[in-house]
Amino acid sequence: MDPTHRGPEEYGHDRERQREDAGERRQSPEPMTPDFGRHTPQQARMVQLVSGDLLLTVNPVDGSEVEPCPPGEHPAAPVRRTAAQRTGRERATAPPVPPGPPGPQLPLLERQEERERLVRLLARGRSVRLTGTAGSGRTALLSAVAADCAELAPDGVVRLSGHKRTITDLLYGLFDAVHLAPLHRPDRAELLGLLRGIGAVVVVDDLEFGGAALDELLDATPECAFLLGTTPDVTAPTDDAHLEEVLLAGLGRGACLELLERVVERPLTDEEANWAGDLWFESEGLPLRFVQAGALLRRRDHARTGPETYGSSEPRPGDASPLPLTAASPSPDLPSLGEGAAPAALLASGLSRAARDTLRIAVALGGEVPHQAHLPALVGDTHADAALGELAGCGLLSPAGPRFRLAAGVLAQLETGGYGEDAAAHARSAAQHYAWWAGHPSVTPERAAAEADAVIAAMARLVPGDEAGQASAAVLLARSAAPACAAGMHWGAWERVLRIGQEAARIAGEVAEEAYFHHELGVLALCTGNLDRARAELETSIGMRGALADKSGAVAGRRALALVADRSGSLAPVAGSAVGEELPAARQEETATPHGGIPVLPLFPQRTEEPATLVSRQAEVSAQGTGSARSLRRTVLGGARRNLVAVGAGVLLVAVLGTVVTLGATSGGDTPEGQKVTTEQSADDGDSEDGFSADEPTDGSASGGGAPAGSGSLSPGPSDRATPSGSGTPSPGTSGPDGTPSTGEPTSGLPTGPSSSGPSSTGKPTDRPTKPPTTPPTTPPTTPPTTPPTTPPTDEPTDGPTEPDTSMSASGPAATSSAPDTVQGIPS
Repeated sequence: MDPTHRGPEEYGHDRERQREDAGERRQSPEPMTPDFGRHTPQQARMVQLVSGDLLLTVNPVDGSEVEPCPPGEHPAAPVRRTAAQRTGRERATAPPVPPGPPGPQLPLLERQEERERLVRLLARGRSVRLTGTAGSGRTALLSAVAADCAELAPDGVVRLSGHKRTITDLLYGLFDAVHLAPLHRPDRAELLGLLRGIGAVVVVDDLEFGGAALDELLDATPECAFLLGTTPDVTAPTDDAHLEEVLLAGLGRGACLELLERVVERPLTDEEANWAGDLWFESEGLPLRFVQAGALLRRRDHARTGPETYGSSEPRPGDASPLPLTAASPSPDLPSLGEGAAPAALLASGLSRAARDTLRIAVALGGEVPHQAHLPALVGDTHADAALGELAGCGLLSPAGPRFRLAAGVLAQLETGGYGEDAAAHARSAAQHYAWWAGHPSVTPERAAAEADAVIAAMARLVPGDEAGQASAAVLLARSAAPACAAGMHWGAWERVLRIGQEAARIAGEVAEEAYFHHELGVLALCTGNLDRARAELETSIGMRGALADKSGAVAGRRALALVADRSGSLAPVAGSAVGEELPAARQEETATPHGGIPVLPLFPQRTEEPATLVSRQAEVSAQGTGSARSLRRTVLGGARRNLVAVGAGVLLVAVLGTVVTLGATSGGDTPEGQKVTTEQSADDGDSEDGFSADEPTDGSASGGGAPAGSGSLSPGPSDRATPSGSGTPSPGTSGPDGTPSTGEPTSGLPTGPSSSGPSSTGKPTDRPTKPPTTPPTTPPTTPPTTPPTTPPTDEPTDGPTEPDTSMSASGPAATSSAPDTVQGIPS
């Protein structure tokens, strides 16, 4: 290549090509710029994970959705972590190393006897409860014993934090420390089965429960040996726990003086030794008090050597050691005994401004210290992450799981010193920062879950809040942090975030957000097996979203509620849905429409001895499902009434059409001249060929299907007969050709009104024979007409009075061949 024009080699592109050939890629200069050459972990907006036999979809918009896990979505069985994987996880969950120069390595003084005893008990498989006052060096002793027991158990040593953790959190934490199961949370039965096979030394610091809960923890892990660190105010274990008790007392006077010299890194003067002796008597030999006292003495040394404060002139490796104190050297006075016993405010006064602001934020968060990566944004200083090193060097911090918190007694001392005056403002600022951070796509759910304690502390400070906007800030933070905690498998924090968010939304009057939190609480209860609480939360959420016309949210709630009803063995409520809302699809195991379709109900079903029974899969309906069963019963009865109305309307339409057709068929001929048929005429003695009155029954009437006179045949009552004009009293009824009683009244081709004919007592229309007024019949009646009536009478009840509708043709043989001539009426 031309030595003058080197081309890409001049700018180092040849080295980039060599790195790409070796499998490496240049890292993006901006962390927020997407690098398409490699996968960067990002928080998905919707995360799917398996909880038992349920598939949970974490949806931060409308609410999480839960459904039975499809057969192809079941995860593989959890596998055990290797020793290297356990070591890497323990390193990742350890508290971060504070920035700045490392502090002095303090020895474990006067703890060798307790250390050896604990190791012996754990080697024999016994569980031990180590009880010590806060600040007695319990955490340092637990760390030393854990290092000695690294090779005792097949699954090694598992370190857990009991700070604000329940028994469920510890059980799932133990499972996650030993097994590798991404996005899989086993149910209670599967979890207990997996825990029985774990053999490890479990070290739990800051345990906050005892009694029956502690017995449950020990019973769930029979192959594990526990080393539990607690304080004296925690509930004692029961007699059945079979725990060895080890009490941790304070250090002796000599050990405390030696520890103070290690912190100061020089010998003590006689005055300082006497002062330390008084402090030992006051603090009962707690090591934490002497670590803080050593920080006071070092600050005194720096005040003597220069005008700079301790926080601004932190000693670094290579710096000259301060001059030894002599009698001729001017030096500040020693702190008083009260300041030595409660030195937090005095120590904080000599720190940098960033460190003091960090303490104010920690006080606002109830003692929780944010991760050092958040301090620059919270404090407003780009170098504020170095403040964590200052606080740790003064003994103001203590480790708590993967983070730091204020040491024992420091919170109360700082509040007394005035560091809690603007606590609400600092908590609101922290809540706004965490709301933005937790919802950022670059933040993984695991990172958000690790910061859950500080997030919960910020919301707890704001709820209930006296100032305007505090509850709304807590709602915003809960909406951002809740999905992250759910996807990060930290469900204990998820529940606490939802509880505080629901209360904040209620205070702020944000009904939509309150409905969201109720829905999430219901889904969480369903996944954990608490069906009663799930039903209550989901019903509350559905009611709120129905009032807000939130269709998608209400549908998601109904789907979850249907799953709750299926698992609890009760009927899901179907009433109460708004018009136009979509209902969840019915599953095969639920009460759904039968395969043959909906059976057609008879219009007038016959009464049977056994009432109709709705058959369903469940044999009994629980007390909790009484309202749901009542809603379902109303729905079924309402559908039957609608079917009856539709069928009745159809029958009525057919009857009307039949009436019209019949009238058209029977009234086709013209009336002969000279013959008029009226309802005014009455039969007399001469009208009958045999000499009988037409209004009186004859002996031959029995041959027409009627009963003879005096045989108990039915006859219309007085209210069923109308007196024709020209007749004083109505004549007794006669039998018609079809055997039905007749009133003997004249009829016409037109229906008579209510004034001429009343309703029939038998519910049937009455037929009255009439004859032409002029021409008598030429042929006597021989037999009743054999032709059946056009429309047979039915037993259908009617709501109102029945009016006969008769018609007669006056022409043709039918008019002269039979007497009396009758026409069957057709009910309207």
